[in-house]
Amino acid sequence: MERYKEEFIEFMIRCEVLKFGDFVTKSGRKTPFFVNTGYYRTGEQLGKLGRYYARAIAESFGTDFEVLFGPAYKGIPLTVAATIALAEEHDAKIRYCSNRKEVKDHGDKGILLGGPINDGDRVVIIEDVTTAGTSIRETLPIIMAQGKVKITGMCVSVDRQERGEGKKSALSEIEEKFGFPTHAIVTMSEVIEYLTSHEVDGRIIIDSRLKAAIDAYYEQYGAEG
Repeated sequence: MERYKEEFIEFMIRCEVLKFGDFVTKSGRKTPFFVNTGYYRTGEQLGKLGRYYARAIAESFGTDFEVLFGPAYKGIPLTVAATIALAEEHDAKIRYCSNRKEVKDHGDKGILLGGPINDGDRVVIIEDVTTAGTSIRETLPIIMAQGKVKITGMCVSVDRQERGEGKKSALSEIEEKFGFPTHAIVTMSEVIEYLTSHEVDGRIIIDSRLKAAIDAYYEQYGAEG
């Protein structure tokens, strides 16, 4: 595994973004681990996060696109942080754009904030984590309603590698259904491999008991392939 991925995994642990315990995902699944990017709360943390995303986006999709779209609400700081990092570290002049949950009917009207989406624009979508592909089905119509645009990719922080609507992973289903590539900074298999019996700041993150619970979860929800 590349060192920057190991650093990102430890970064998530230290920011309490990646947690282990008993949780319920947006799709209703009971899970022994959870990723909540709402716990990136300081300027330093968001700066580092933006650089991780920028590296993953540049390596996977390049920087020859116009708009980075992050769906409200968690996607708003993600897209701002990543576009700043893309400018500073990759010399890429990319507009950030997010949607509003409620359409604004005064001042800067409309459903979008940040840069506009114009006909002919190439758009990369940025999200926190995709479990069952629920969010993209809400996001894509908003983007496509803005004009004739091309989605050139989607980047998430963690690929949970569990089934979407069928037997394949949610990211694989998104690629097949919507026809654009997807990428994650890290996959959960990489996270589990790195953290099992491994100390971060003097403590073991995944012990044998937790590893058994994670294995049981993937027996039920793990994607094929």
